[in-house]
Formats: sequence, C-alpha cells, structure tokens
Amino acid sequence: QVQLVESGGGLVQPGGSLRLSCAASGFSLDYYAIGWFRQAPGKEREGVSCISSSDGNTYYPDSVKGRFSISRDNAKNTVYLQMNSLKPEDTAVYVCATGPGCYCSNYGCYSLGFGSWGQGTQVTVSS
Repeated sequence: QVQLVESGGGLVQPGGSLRLSCAASGFSLDYYAIGWFRQAPGKEREGVSCISSSDGNTYYPDSVKGRFSISRDNAKNTVYLQMNSLKPEDTAVYVCATGPGCYCSNYGCYSLGFGSWGQGTQVTVSS
C-alpha cells in the first residue's frame, strides 16, 4: 500500500526552526519528484518546495527561499523539509506529496500529476 507519513510538526517561536519528515512506504521515492505543500485556515494550498527525481534539483517560491530547504534520503525512503527563521505566517498544515514532476514559480510550487499525498503535520509559529 502506497503511503506517505509526515512528522516533525509542532509549536515553535518566531525565528525558530523545525525539520519535517515525510516517510514513504509501499514504493520507492527514488524515481519520483517530491513536494511540500501547506494550507492555513481560510487560505488556498501553497506549494513551498519541490525536489526533482532525476537530478535532485530543488526549487522554492520567494515566500520561503533562503529559509526552507528540502532534501531526500533515498536509503531511508524519506524526504525532509528544514525550516529556519520561521514566521507566524508559516503556520499551516504541511503535507508532502509525490509524483512524476513538480515546478516552482516565484509565487508557489505546483505538482505535475502528483497522485500520492500524506495526511499532514501541523506547524504553529507563535510566541
């Protein structure tokens, strides 16, 4: 059974850091692009990072560039999202997803046929 499980969310003060994990089971992440998306109450879902399958290139929108970093550990079949210098506006449910491809513009990241999505982990940035 194909499954993605996120972990690592929590409550953090502004300026703090968190590392989210996305563990895959039932398939290998080696051959797929992976993206992290977030959704805050009352707002549309926003893609915040993308890592390609072929060359491992990473992509970010302006809202998180320089603060967030996506990486993959194929041996552990896991993808990570390191989030630094967190702001209250980063508060959201963060979800990982995978599929054939993804891309990012200055305004957000977008899936190209992502078919597998996790359930999400809550990130709250507040003092």
